[in-house]
Amino acid sequence: MPLRTRQWTLLLVAAAVSLTTACDNTSIIDYGPSTAAVAPGTAGAQLAKLTVAAPGSMKGYSREKFPHWRSTGSNCDVRDSVLKRDGTKVKLSGCNVVAGTWKSIYDGKTLTAPSQVDIDHLVPLANAWRSGASAWTTAQREDFANDLDDPQLVAVSASANRSKGDQDPSTWKPADPASWCTYAEDWVAVKTHWKLTVTTAEKSALADMLGKC
Repeated sequence: MPLRTRQWTLLLVAAAVSLTTACDNTSIIDYGPSTAAVAPGTAGAQLAKLTVAAPGSMKGYSREKFPHWRSTGSNCDVRDSVLKRDGTKVKLSGCNVVAGTWKSIYDGKTLTAPSQVDIDHLVPLANAWRSGASAWTTAQREDFANDLDDPQLVAVSASANRSKGDQDPSTWKPADPASWCTYAEDWVAVKTHWKLTVTTAEKSALADMLGKC
């Protein structure tokens, strides 16, 4: 092989190796965890681990055994905190919410006054009682009823909240199907965190909703 041809061949080989190495290096750059399609998979795994049990007795239940809304300081309470968190263009008097706009995820309604908004316990207090909370202390039930860390408290329309009552997803779903995925994920997250049980029908309904995410 002529010297000049051999030199060009070596240069081309070196360039190809360099390019391959650069591509390999790029492919292993860690851009952090992706959020795409993570939630449904996580919720599905959590759902599979929940204990299935028949609903417990309502004997001894009362809402007073789940004290709420606890103070968050400066004459405000947990209800004010949720209104501030979930609203847009929120106006305050001190730290009390006096105006704003809220989108009820259950039915898609737009609410334009705090008086139109209910703060719903995603997993209803009575449902929690039937699925394990009856054995808790009052302090534990108070923490559950005022839980701002998990997706347990949500601003919704009064009509949607009344319609839901203490039902689980096997007998009640949000009127807006677009919210079913989030509703199911959040329900599973709350029951997982608080180690509450699910019924067979409840688990089946949640799996069906998660399957559409």
